[in-house]
Amino acid sequence: MPRYKDELLEEIRSRNDIVDVIGNVVKLKRSGANYFGLCPFHSEKTGSFSVNREKQMFYCFGCGTGGNVISFVMDYENYSFNEAVKYLAERAGINLPDYEETPEEKKMASFKSSVMDCLKSAAIYYYKKLYSNEGRTGLEYLKKRGLSDDMIRSFGLGYSGKGFDHTVNYLKEKGFSEKVIDAAGLCTISEKHGMTDRFFNRVMFPIMDINNKVIGFGGRVMGEGQPKYLNSPETIVFDKSHNMYGLNVARRSRKPYRIVCEGYMDVISMHQAGFTEAVASLGTAFTAGHANLLRRYTKDVILTYDSDDAGKKAAVRAIPICRSANLTSKVMNLEPYKDPDEFIKALGADEFQKRISEAENSFFFELRYAEGSFDMSDPEGRTAFSAEAAKKLAAIDDELARDNYISAVASKYTIREDALRRAVALAFERGGDTKSYEFTEKASAPVKDKDTVNDKAERHLLTWMTNEKAVFEAVKEYLKPEDFPEGTIREMAKKIYEGYENGSFNPAGILTDFAYEDNAKEAASIINTELDAIDTTEDREKALTDLVIRVKKNALYRNKNQDDTSDPLKKAKEEKKALASLKSMKIKI
Repeated sequence: MPRYKDELLEEIRSRNDIVDVIGNVVKLKRSGANYFGLCPFHSEKTGSFSVNREKQMFYCFGCGTGGNVISFVMDYENYSFNEAVKYLAERAGINLPDYEETPEEKKMASFKSSVMDCLKSAAIYYYKKLYSNEGRTGLEYLKKRGLSDDMIRSFGLGYSGKGFDHTVNYLKEKGFSEKVIDAAGLCTISEKHGMTDRFFNRVMFPIMDINNKVIGFGGRVMGEGQPKYLNSPETIVFDKSHNMYGLNVARRSRKPYRIVCEGYMDVISMHQAGFTEAVASLGTAFTAGHANLLRRYTKDVILTYDSDDAGKKAAVRAIPICRSANLTSKVMNLEPYKDPDEFIKALGADEFQKRISEAENSFFFELRYAEGSFDMSDPEGRTAFSAEAAKKLAAIDDELARDNYISAVASKYTIREDALRRAVALAFERGGDTKSYEFTEKASAPVKDKDTVNDKAERHLLTWMTNEKAVFEAVKEYLKPEDFPEGTIREMAKKIYEGYENGSFNPAGILTDFAYEDNAKEAASIINTELDAIDTTEDREKALTDLVIRVKKNALYRNKNQDDTSDPLKKAKEEKKALASLKSMKIKI
């Protein structure tokens, strides 16, 4: 049950306009009744992220993330429900009353605390193992990589040992249960071998949250084993997309920018050289979650990915993600060396700082990368490249910035500026490279849920009922919440019916109840199904009648398959009668 009264939550929601809150972190453009922008939760080129001021709801038609202002803060900031409510209350100047944790919350908090303690104990175990005889291989590797004892201690590096169950047995001896060890991601469980260590014969890199608490590990194998790097799985305390390696230190840097690189050793090498503003993603590509996380500490990012083609492609992928999060990005040139670690060892910190100062504007890096696909010595190739450049220029939203970039590109690539401007204008009309100025609603993304697969009609109907009270009034005579499939869809139907009948219908308020149960995404998708525009009243009534009949038929089919206690003949007669009544149905709006 909610810890705060509905009246208080409604006050918090109403005093935090969703367009204002989201508009602070996402560039929104109005289109009809909605505002659209690039989704902050996944990388996209066409803005499919919709915010509705009247409903006080948001929904991404690309990835399916949606909810109200509380849900947005939870997803964007990686906050719990309580943390999001507290943040919004403080933003609106509302004092929150104290609350007592429920037994379930106390139990979960205690379990998470045990998991954190288990991870800390594992980190201590790995660190001690590194300086034992068994860990000599790992220590020699780190020393060969040029790391000092101070740096090893600062990052808590360790060694996992060659045994297949040494870590698990150690943690059991320390009093941790198998359930806690498993939840911490420190073991694997199989029918043949039972519980064994996830990491063995690896140099260990503890991953810490911004509060310097261990939440996971990365392990580099010693020898020829595979995979070369192994990371902790996602757990109740570790989310790869909302954490970055080294950020616990980098967040305190006074530098106006943060350096984003690929690996653990790159981060440590840079920190040892004095560049404590360096961070890395955790065994995964740079994501919108990482960009949003960095935005808390800086507005400027310098990408220092490997200088090979894979690294350049990674930079090209990261640039629009930074742009979507309103981060300014530049790309550092590490050539002739592969990565920051090699560069610093070869040329030193002063030269590395010089390369930082010379980092390339990300737009020109994208153009230079694209240039490699064209034969610039051939007129056809230059023309095709110019057209590609025009598309990218047309995608720049800010008119003044676009004008300046057009002049700069024309000068850099010796293109006639007037011709380039005409090409940009034409590309703008056609949608540019990212179509960031033009937004069209797409069909809802598929959502994994316990609801039935055949629920398209139900979703359409609930969305329509949410949009128009008159539709609800027409439908309630023919359908009850029990006619919708079990799961989130039926729960949503119940709340819509209750809200309208009690005179307190509020879509954003309904979604708050689902946020408590961590299924706001599923709930938001149900009432954000795309509806086709229908002009005439006659067509609207026919479409609504068809929807109700389909939903009713689906309900009859489910009941037929689920109820095996009734007399089959009687059941068949009832079903035949019900279907016959549907044929004559005609709903008026």
